[in-house]
Amino acid sequence: MGLPKFTRPKGGHDELSSNLYVANCGPAVGLTLASIASAFSSYGIVKGVYPADESGCRVIVSYHDESSAQAALEALNRHPCPDLGGRSLHICYSVQRPLCQAVATDSVQVSLGASELNIPGIYLIHDFVSAQEEEQLLAAVDARPWHSLAKRRVQHYGYEFCYDIRNVNTQQQLGDLPSFVACILEKVPLFKKLDEAADVSLDQLTVNEYPAGVGLSPHIDTHSAFEGSIYSLSLSGPCIMEFRGYSDISSASVSDRDTESSDNTSSFVRRAIYLPPRSMLLLSGEGRYAWQHYIPHHKVDMVKDTMIRRGSKRVSFTFRKVRKGPCQCSYPRFCNSRGKTRD
Repeated sequence: MGLPKFTRPKGGHDELSSNLYVANCGPAVGLTLASIASAFSSYGIVKGVYPADESGCRVIVSYHDESSAQAALEALNRHPCPDLGGRSLHICYSVQRPLCQAVATDSVQVSLGASELNIPGIYLIHDFVSAQEEEQLLAAVDARPWHSLAKRRVQHYGYEFCYDIRNVNTQQQLGDLPSFVACILEKVPLFKKLDEAADVSLDQLTVNEYPAGVGLSPHIDTHSAFEGSIYSLSLSGPCIMEFRGYSDISSASVSDRDTESSDNTSSFVRRAIYLPPRSMLLLSGEGRYAWQHYIPHHKVDMVKDTMIRRGSKRVSFTFRKVRKGPCQCSYPRFCNSRGKTRD
């Protein structure tokens, strides 16, 4: 996703190059790419400064010629750099990534809005809650008990989602949704202006807390468990959400819905959207029923050539309506109620 096609060499690499791999340097340690470029321009013309990986603390400095790179390496490697706050840098020549690796990371462009994403049924409203409401919502869930999963913590309201069966027990209602989400529910009807079919009567809430770098595996929310409108509010930290849809939806079956154990993505179309804090995402129609969604396991995301650090945690409030009868969606090949059974 916009990463340069150079990286740290495996083992020693003394061959001259016009590209330098620079560690202990980047936005994660308080240095902008522009300030890095300015510091390194003292040794020659800098073509560009790029993140070397998703850590935010390693960059590639690309010069026009090898002699400039050599001069910078000799002057700055393992020495304090006055122009970068006296930070000691660890520098070596960079090497070009294999083509297949570069393609894998560069193939998905990140959209800033749902219209740019161009997946039917997906809508995004920025600043859906205020900064004050965000603070109050985070305080409310932190005052309640969490249930720990392998890599994240969750809370359930209304009905509990059972991860082992990927469904809910409609006979065991936990109660009404908590009063502290009233500020969210009263604004949900705003989505009616974007999608007239959006369901605004919601009775289930899952709160997820993701530590830095933790994402979510590709999946489609179980058709038999929930109705057609799923709302997800992002709080505390930003992230990228990616989507996978079959290039020919009619050729896919319910056995293809869960790709957590499959690496075969040759038949997928991939899209991505940036979710800033306080934004609300709606999944409905085709986007809800036929596209897998997931959050890559990154600490830093590339958005329009800008590196954005996720922060110490991200909290999501996901609202749904529990389905009480069989699913009658228009995507039976993805539907566990009516589709083909697994082989």
